[in-house]
Formats: sequence, structure tokens, C-alpha cells
Amino acid sequence: MASVQQESPPRHRTAPREEDASVGELLSAVTSDMQTLFRQEVQLAKAEIQQEAGKAGKAAGMFGGAGFGGYMVALFLSLALMLGLANVMDAGWAALIVAVLWAVIAAVLFVMGRARMRSVSPKPEQTLETLKEDARWARHPTR
Repeated sequence: MASVQQESPPRHRTAPREEDASVGELLSAVTSDMQTLFRQEVQLAKAEIQQEAGKAGKAAGMFGGAGFGGYMVALFLSLALMLGLANVMDAGWAALIVAVLWAVIAAVLFVMGRARMRSVSPKPEQTLETLKEDARWARHPTR
């Protein structure tokens, strides 16, 4: 009978201990870690930018909604108020009073929208902070 040779199980390569690792292996490990870190930082920056873009979109939507709502309200209430005031005074003065009222309302809506827009940060703050931490660590990895 022919003897059957059994194959030995495949050996898994384990990471070398630091004192056994060559310079090339150490550089490879550092490069791999830096690539992973860079990828994570890019993902964090993308998430932060998307979050801030969402805030900006909501603020822009509020501007648009305020504009459309203001237009519709101004149209119908202006006509009603102007016609009502025209029964008491000259129609020209009635139209002027209505226009001043809507100018005040438009100014309030503009100030509110501008305040919301100012709360939007275009910089990915968290990513910038972690990049600073990474740079500090890279300069002094043992601290």
C-alpha cells in the first residue's frame, strides 16, 4: 500500500515582536497605521461636512419658506387691509401703511434667517482637532 502523506496545516504568520522586527517591517506597520488613520480622518471630515450642509440646507429652506409665506400673506392681507383702510382714508395712504407693515415683517424674518445661517460652521471642527492631536502624537509618540 502506498503511504499517504498528510499535509501539515498551513502556518499563520504572526506579527513579529518589536525586538525581532526589521526596519522594513516596522516601516510597513507604521505606513499601514498612517493609511488607516488618514482614511478615518477623511471619513470624519465627510460626516462633519454633511452635518453642516444639512444645517445650511435647513436654514436655506427657512429662507425660502419665509419668502413664499411672506409673499402669500402679503398679497392677500395687503389687499384686505388696504381695502378696509380705504373705507376710512385715502387709498394711497392705506396702501402705504400696509407696505410699511410688511416691510417690518420681512425685516424680522431676514434677521431670524441670518442668525440661523451664522450658526453654520463651514469647517469640520472635530476633524481639525483630531488632526492636531495626531500631529502632536506623531512628533512625540512616547508621551
